[in-house]
Amino acid sequence: MKESGRKQGAASPCAACKLLRRRCAQDCVFAPYFPADEPQKFSNVHKVFGASNVNKMLQELPVHQRGDAVSSIVYEANARVRDPVYGCVGAISSLQQQIDALQTQLALTQAEVVHLRVRQTASFPHGFCPTSPSNSGSPTFKLMGSQTMPIFDMDMVVDQASLGEPMWSF
Repeated sequence: MKESGRKQGAASPCAACKLLRRRCAQDCVFAPYFPADEPQKFSNVHKVFGASNVNKMLQELPVHQRGDAVSSIVYEANARVRDPVYGCVGAISSLQQQIDALQTQLALTQAEVVHLRVRQTASFPHGFCPTSPSNSGSPTFKLMGSQTMPIFDMDMVVDQASLGEPMWSF
């Protein structure tokens, strides 16, 4: 992050002072965090929180915490501009729904793998398995054949009617 919103030796105001149309003082609280070349950053913060409120928040914080606070404020302001009702919560909710869908998809895929392995084992008579090291010279088959323990220690039942939540039994 830039240390100053103003160029060295120049009287160029920071993005906040430029938007507010005021002179940027040497000790401007906004200057280190809202450089002149990033006007949209402060514009969104000002629209959502107001310059006066942000100024108060920053002045109440120790200097070493202000950078993180500005980063959070900017993130929330940008989220509120994109989604005025939910803001960050909307983004978090969307990501959580994606995680849930991917976990369900992973569980279904794992269940299918278990089902196929059981079916493959049942279709070969008396322990004959084409993946055993004695039946194939392939290094992949040798690695797969050396696994004698089951990969999964649980069974999964999927409620097909709801296509939803897998139920695990141990």
